[in-house]
Amino acid sequence: CLLSRWKRGGSEGRGWGAGWWPKDAEAPQNSDLSMRTLSTPSPALSCAPGAPGGCQNGRGSSTSSSSVTGETVALVHAPPPPRLTHPLIRLAARPQREQARVERLPDACLVRVFSFLRTDQLCRCARVCRRWYNVAWDPRLWRAIRLAGAGLHADRALRVLTRRLCQDTPNVCLLLETVAVSGCRRLTDRGLYTLAQCCPELRRLEVAGCHNISNEAVFDVVSLCPNLEHLDVSGCSKVTCISLTREASIQLSPLHGKQISIRYLDMTDCFALEDEGLHTIAAHCTRLTHLYLRRCARLTDEGLRYLVIYCSSLRELSVSDCRCISDFGLREIAKLEARLRYLSIAHCGRVTDVGIRYVARYCGKLRYLNARGCEGITDHGVEYLAKHCARLKSLDIGKCPLVSDSGLECLALNCFNLKRLSLKSCESITGRGLQIVAANCFDLQMLNVQDCDVSVEALRFVKRHCRRCVIEHSNPAFC
Repeated sequence: CLLSRWKRGGSEGRGWGAGWWPKDAEAPQNSDLSMRTLSTPSPALSCAPGAPGGCQNGRGSSTSSSSVTGETVALVHAPPPPRLTHPLIRLAARPQREQARVERLPDACLVRVFSFLRTDQLCRCARVCRRWYNVAWDPRLWRAIRLAGAGLHADRALRVLTRRLCQDTPNVCLLLETVAVSGCRRLTDRGLYTLAQCCPELRRLEVAGCHNISNEAVFDVVSLCPNLEHLDVSGCSKVTCISLTREASIQLSPLHGKQISIRYLDMTDCFALEDEGLHTIAAHCTRLTHLYLRRCARLTDEGLRYLVIYCSSLRELSVSDCRCISDFGLREIAKLEARLRYLSIAHCGRVTDVGIRYVARYCGKLRYLNARGCEGITDHGVEYLAKHCARLKSLDIGKCPLVSDSGLECLALNCFNLKRLSLKSCESITGRGLQIVAANCFDLQMLNVQDCDVSVEALRFVKRHCRRCVIEHSNPAFC
């Protein structure tokens, strides 16, 4: 009997292990039975101490054996002594199922949480468990794909993602509307062609800084994605033109007019763009409202003439750092009239007061003008601009050494809604002109007077009258 042997061993003072084995056999130190006794009770010791009749062995029951058995069961099942006293340690020691509180959230809440993740983070979440996989691939989370990184294999990533998104609708993804693959230098025409074939409902495409993109890939995208409205190819030096492919042009009906739906186009740093390419772009993208051609140094006034002929709905235009643009180009831009709201001609050294007068006279609803570095602009141009563009809110005439306090005075007395003013490196500006501006333009929010000969008293006067104004200065005495 197990209990009788255990009792005999206990009475002889030899303990559990000594009473269990016969005298002629040596008790093993790491036997399974001894380990089971310390962790999980034997079936013979599983009775509760207060059970009626006690625990019975093979022959019968006894009072002494029942009491010993109860002590053994209590010893085995007794909770361990409290060792973790700090509350934070207690929380960490809870079972894992109590820690995973996120599992209690319904799928709708998880979808909402996942909607704030980037594409790469969403893909990692899909690898956690089966439930997260199903939630992470919810169609509502895949209206946009955003990838970044110079070392990313963008072609492979787009191929895998589009293949997964096309499972419900074979070979086509009708939900994806936005793709941003900025800075991925390994993106090629093959990746864009895969995207264009699988995503006909694409509306926004950003491939800024992808140097391997060529005209053929852009042609495929605009031909296969008829709803594309936003295209950013800034930094793609191989892109020189945007138009439909020959096959797409043949398939279009004469009523369509071979037009492209693009409204926003950014071709900043497309150095190879010339007037002929701009002519083709304007002829095919007649719905353009926002066009940015910064640092396209080969453009001339002739290219701007094509823009005005075909793109009469332009609201924002930037030709900054286009050194060949002159007053004749601004005369063409002025034909946009009241539709123009934003104009940037920064560092166009051939622009003078004559071009500014053209713009100010016909574009009376202009809100933003950046003429930094146009050294031919004087007080007369600023005065004419202030009188005809009274709704002006932002003006940058930095590095215009011929602009003085007289021009600022006329500006302050006419443009009361001015919020941003940059006068950086205007050598003829003094504190008097700034005081006049501060006394009339109470809504001024940003003032740049770096490298200007302005006293501390004038800066304090501006700060006192325009409390929300952030002053960028180079005077160490003012703080």
